Amino acid sequence: MKDILENEMKLEFISKSTNEAFARISVAAFASQLDPSIEELADIKTAVSEAVTNSIIHGYDNKTGIVKIKGKLIQNKIIIEISDSGKGIENIEMAKEPLYTTKPNLERSGMGFTIMESFMDSVEVQSIVGLGTKITMEKTIKPKVEDDKEEFEILNKN
Repeated sequence: MKDILENEMKLEFISKSTNEAFARISVAAFASQLDPSIEELADIKTAVSEAVTNSIIHGYDNKTGIVKIKGKLIQNKIIIEISDSGKGIENIEMAKEPLYTTKPNLERSGMGFTIMESFMDSVEVQSIVGLGTKITMEKTIKPKVEDDKEEFEILNKN
């Protein structure tokens, strides 16, 4: 029986938009230990991009701050926590509504939480106005053995 894979990582960086790609690639490298499919890895990268971008654009609102990422691998699941000490979200439910935005002048505004929720298995948002926001996302990576078994069964049915 395969051992339960457990690992953790922490990352902190300045809230500059140029660091969004660094965050996305760093989390993808960490997640790669679970041997995700290309699609699963793309989902994780996209969700991380959205969460980090929200921290930079909305949380810090053109001010400099620190974005923190914690990652944890448990069995075949990745848990990613992205937090900031920015201005917080006044109404989380409203903020999660598709197309709702406090920055309508920006491209792709209002879809961040919707995108995160569509690419991850779960997304939890905690926020306190004036103190910051923490987004916790989880995704279970499908074991490759099941993929091979399903493919084998499909081929043998024909």
